[in-house]
Parts: sequence; structure tokens; C-alpha cells
Amino acid sequence: MTAAPPGAGLGAMIRTWRNRLPPSAAGLPVVRKRRAVGLRREELADLAGVSVDYVVRLEQGRATTPSASVVASLARALQLSTAERDHLYRLAQIVPPADGTICDHLPPGMQRVLVRLGDVPVAVFAADWQLVWWNHGWAALLGDPLASPPRMRNFARDRFPVDVDHTPLALWPVTETDPDTADAALVSDLRRATGRFPRDSRLAALVRDLNAGNERFAELWATGEVTANREVHKRVDHPSVGPVTVDCDVLTDGDTELKIVIMTAAPGSEDETKLQLTTVVGPPAGTRN
Repeated sequence: MTAAPPGAGLGAMIRTWRNRLPPSAAGLPVVRKRRAVGLRREELADLAGVSVDYVVRLEQGRATTPSASVVASLARALQLSTAERDHLYRLAQIVPPADGTICDHLPPGMQRVLVRLGDVPVAVFAADWQLVWWNHGWAALLGDPLASPPRMRNFARDRFPVDVDHTPLALWPVTETDPDTADAALVSDLRRATGRFPRDSRLAALVRDLNAGNERFAELWATGEVTANREVHKRVDHPSVGPVTVDCDVLTDGDTELKIVIMTAAPGSEDETKLQLTTVVGPPAGTRN
């Protein structure tokens, strides 16, 4: 068996990609006195949602078989291209996502644009409404999604719960001005996704679970309506600043069907002031965040 060239292994590639990514590209503050040119290990760990110790073990070759979800998180945090992402999967001995399946990967250009939005609450969902990325502004407005188990970080599962003890995706009450229209738009958008990704097992399992376990979803699914998601207006009962009314706009990437969800308030309004305050004051002590 031929040995791998130096620097070609999983740990070496993660370290190489980490060193090449400047903190500013990841939306991190730039500090003048900084020994690391790229991301520090703890910064990569925070961006990917894994422990620092695990990043160390990966780079040192003591952990060689990360799960597919960890690989996907690392690829997003490192802002890898699609080819680099696939190479990372293969180094981890995992088959890369195939064409025709739902994409969870954020292209580097999209990530750079999202970082430039600053603290405007933004999140990115996959075609099946699985949450794959969010910023500080989103967590400040709605609560940190890390409080929810990864499987429950799905807007459709959150909107049409099946489990009695499910953990809400937002940590405080959020209501729409027209919830019936919002429900119908979400279900019809999922139906559209089944036509776009007919062989995706995760999407198929999601629709199957919700049809079997949620009467409201099954009723809307039976109508056969197919549309894209629309703009909605939401009221967030924030525990620190009080109720905030926001516009929720959904921008969809044509190739990947990734959905960029942006929360904004009317310029110059009291709601805009409250929205800005959420990133400053945060939730009260004792809140799950």
C-alpha cells in the first residue's frame, strides 16, 4: 500500500484550510496582536459547533472518522468549495452528497455576503427547511438554536410538531399575522422540494413523519398546492426588549435551493430600535440560550 503524501491526510487538510481562512471572512473581530494568521482552533470549533478537543484530535490524527454531520459543519465553517467539501468527505471515509440530493453546503461567496450583513438576523435553511447556519443577530432575536437537538432544527418539524415534548426552535413566542397562509406556504414549498429532490431520503422521511404524525400537515399536504415560500410578518415576544414586529423575507438560491431568511423592521420605527437592542442586551438571566 502506498503511503499518503505528506500533508494530504484529514487532519493536515483541516489544519491547512483553517490556517488560510482569515477571521474577518468568518465574521470574527480582527485583533492586531494575533499569532495565528487564520482561524484559531477554538474559533473553528465554535463555528462548527464541536469541541476544541475534538478539533485538536482531528488535526493530530487521533480522530479519523467524524460523522457526516460534523464533516458538513466543518466544511461550512471552513468555507470550502464544493470540490473541497467532497474531498473532506472522502478523507473522512464518507461518500460525498450525490447530485440530486438536498444540499446543506453554503458556497464561500454566499458566506461572505452573509457575514457582511453584520448583526441583521439571518439564517440559512436547506430545501427541506433544515437549519444549517445562523448568525449572532438571529440567536439574539429568537434564542440560540443550539438549545434544540440537531434533528429538531427543522422549521417544518417545529411548525408541525409530532413529538409531544419537542423543543421549539425559537425559545420565546413567535406569531405570524396570517398563520394559516404561512402554514400553507411552508407545506406547498416542501411539496415543490419533493419534485426537485425526488431521491432525497431525508426529505422523504420528513414528509412521511409529518403526514403520519400531524393532522394539520396531512390536511394541507392533501390539497396538492405547489408554491414557493412567501414573505410573512412576525411578532417576536422577546424577553428583554418586549414585542418586536419584523418582516421575514426568504431569498432562495436557484441551484441549491438554500433559503436565506432575513428578519428586518421598518426603518426608523420603534421595532427597528428594539431589534437593534436585542443584539446588545441579550436574553435575561436564566433563559435557555
